[in-house]
Amino acid sequence: MTDSSNIQAVLFDIQAFSVHDGPGCRTTVFFSGCPLRCRWCSNPENFTVHPHLMFAQRVCKWTSGCRACTQRCPRNGLAFTEKGPEVQWEICRKCHTFECSSACASSALKVCGKYYSVDELMSVLKRDFNNWGSEGGVTFSGGDPLLHAEFLKAVLVECKKLQIHTAVETSACVPESTLLDIMPLVDFAFVDVKNMDDEKHKAGTSVSNRLILSNISALKASDWQGRLVLRYPVISGYNDSEANAIRLIDFMKENGLFEVNILKFHRLGQTKWEQLGHTYDYAASGDVDDETLQRLQSVYLDHDILCYIGDKTPF
Repeated sequence: MTDSSNIQAVLFDIQAFSVHDGPGCRTTVFFSGCPLRCRWCSNPENFTVHPHLMFAQRVCKWTSGCRACTQRCPRNGLAFTEKGPEVQWEICRKCHTFECSSACASSALKVCGKYYSVDELMSVLKRDFNNWGSEGGVTFSGGDPLLHAEFLKAVLVECKKLQIHTAVETSACVPESTLLDIMPLVDFAFVDVKNMDDEKHKAGTSVSNRLILSNISALKASDWQGRLVLRYPVISGYNDSEANAIRLIDFMKENGLFEVNILKFHRLGQTKWEQLGHTYDYAASGDVDDETLQRLQSVYLDHDILCYIGDKTPF
């Protein structure tokens, strides 16, 4: 039996009272690290598996003369000009001590990500237990929780001991053996399929969709008894075509799947991209209207596939 006492993972958020990530009221646990690099991602802080720095310039007190961060940084990662503060990201992305953030009274500099042990996370979940009601539970999201397979499995085993309903949100872009080892401990899963065309999938996410589709097929061919809903954000000019929907429908029917959740594109992550020193490619593109979502929903329904828009997935 594996000793889980020393296993750790980096989490970048834990949200109580979540109602969109599975049945009932839930606690959603966000893991750092993702195998995809979606150009529209609303949580780009999850790209790396280790804690890292974010900088919110709008709350920086530089105009009042504060320079506390530069006095604490041993690597000269921050500088101030007449235009304001400048973060030397090529330096700061290699930092693991974050002296500057502890000196920043305004929290303009903050560390994203914290190491948790299995026991520490279970303490949080036990704290929230009475908030969930009879149908709630915990959802593991990210990033991608399956990148932390050893930690995730240890937590899932503890959840099962307490009869906690478990859900995951995953790209399924992990080794098949990892997926099939973890999923017997999971009751519900959202799996994203961003685009059915492999080249377009690569263009939008930096990875092929072949492993993802293969893993979905393998999961359905296994004896897993959980509920699986496929999902994707609808992005204008990328995956909003009827042709893409038809290809997904064909794949779903080949694998005995019948539920898909389409999401409306939004830019809620744009500020995070800027705080990480990255350019957000979808600042002026990607929007879809409600008519487009309804048109796609009709395509799925006409082919006997249940299609839910936004947070309307029935649990």
